[in-house]
Amino acid sequence: MVGAVVNVLGVPVCSLNVISLIDRVRWLIQQGGQHTVMYANVHVLNTAYTDPDFRAILNGADIVYCDGAGVVLGARLLGHHLPGRMTGADWIHSLCARCAVEGLSLYLLGSQPGVAKRAAQKLIALYPGLHVAGAHHGHFHDTAGATENIIAVVNAAQPDILLVGMGTPLQEKWIAARRAEFDVPVVWAVGALFDFVAGVQPRAPRWMLDHGLEWLYRLLSDPRRMWRRYLIGNPLFMFRVLRQRITR
Repeated sequence: MVGAVVNVLGVPVCSLNVISLIDRVRWLIQQGGQHTVMYANVHVLNTAYTDPDFRAILNGADIVYCDGAGVVLGARLLGHHLPGRMTGADWIHSLCARCAVEGLSLYLLGSQPGVAKRAAQKLIALYPGLHVAGAHHGHFHDTAGATENIIAVVNAAQPDILLVGMGTPLQEKWIAARRAEFDVPVVWAVGALFDFVAGVQPRAPRWMLDHGLEWLYRLLSDPRRMWRRYLIGNPLFMFRVLRQRITR
């Protein structure tokens, strides 16, 4: 783990803003070796709370950054400060601008068929000089043959950063199981990032983003899928944080 961290429900969350996050990722690339970057939001931390294997994966990452307003509030209740939330849609543009200037390459792996490629095309159009080494959907059968083929294709492309968007906790567990086989300096779990970049999933209005209400927008947009995560998950997270505060 890199830099100052805040322990939230047993997971050390790095205290970073967008600029320092990109700087740290750049530093990891310069170090050589194999590194992982992951994020923490309320859903991630609730999942890790009841899944020791998943929690161990997060604790083994080089960077876990804050991806949710609820985590910022949780840290505050514990007497600590996090600069703010950073979803993939918040940092992807800073990352691409940096990569275009410094000649770093990305590979996009995840989402529905065609979405990662569409996201790559949009990013290349926005950032001339950006090198996207490749893109592949995340809906493949995790058999030895299919997975080994994807690993071979990614390694042949030689990206500096592999962005993996398969949803929590699948993407983190998949990365942990396959990390050693990827000859890539940084593998970064990104959730639904490609859907946002490609325009498949719209973001909340600016005023909701500015007031930490993107969760409410997502709940209203897809209540059948999201109600349990937010209406049960958010209060449960706060209860667990308050219990951590009392018992530490």
